[in-house]
Amino acid sequence: MRYVVIGCGNVGMELAGRWSAAGHHVVGTTTSQRRVAEVGAVCADVVVLRGSDEGAVRRATRDADAVVLTVSPRVSRAFDARERVAEYADTLTASAATAARVHPRVVFTSSVSVYGAGEGAVVDEESPLTVSDDASPRNFIAAERAVLGGDNGAVVRIPDVYGHPRDLDYPSRVRMAHELLGGSVPFAPDALLYRIDYRDAAAALDLVVSAGLAGVYNAVPDAVLPPTNREAFGAICAAEGRPDLTYRSEIWTPVVPVSSAKLRAEGFVFTYS
Repeated sequence: MRYVVIGCGNVGMELAGRWSAAGHHVVGTTTSQRRVAEVGAVCADVVVLRGSDEGAVRRATRDADAVVLTVSPRVSRAFDARERVAEYADTLTASAATAARVHPRVVFTSSVSVYGAGEGAVVDEESPLTVSDDASPRNFIAAERAVLGGDNGAVVRIPDVYGHPRDLDYPSRVRMAHELLGGSVPFAPDALLYRIDYRDAAAALDLVVSAGLAGVYNAVPDAVLPPTNREAFGAICAAEGRPDLTYRSEIWTPVVPVSSAKLRAEGFVFTYS
């Protein structure tokens, strides 16, 4: 099979490596010329492009069996509400719309922020989406709609990704929030801190593509109810002798349990998370 992975971050690189090891021809993309050798270590071909560049995406995806979007907005542009507007529109909505225009089989890696705080006792794929006007959930939702507009699009909604050696651990994230952001973060204090290991995120995408699944799937480790942001980060702050974070509640994720029963019914097992 010939697969294209647009956005070779930690999840994209893991997915590309899995597919290459299985004998598939994988085209990986990056926005940085400096990462060509790194991406080329796990992909047969590497293309430098932005996901919103329709001509470049059309050329890269020609003859592909499937296109997977694992694009992520730059962290440096994620903490300020004004900076999120252009960054998320280009990285998420424009990339998804472009891929959907040029290829019939697109799988988009989305976020549980599309549910906002969540409604009801449990959030599943049929739960209503948030009406928040923040750029993060608004653009994830717009990107999903672009991909799901065809008959063969799929969306995998994931929580916070962790576990890669290059990732900042959570104490380091708290230190960064204090030292660079004055202790203020855009998240909601009472949201449940669901997390997924990058390898499980890649495995979920692999299953959706390999099994030919379409539609929406939650990939949220749901065996154990996680702590809230306030509980988890408050404990880290206390352990490090730092004041509590200030939560601006601009971006909400569910405060009620999230179910991944639909994905598990397809045979998926969370191995690392």
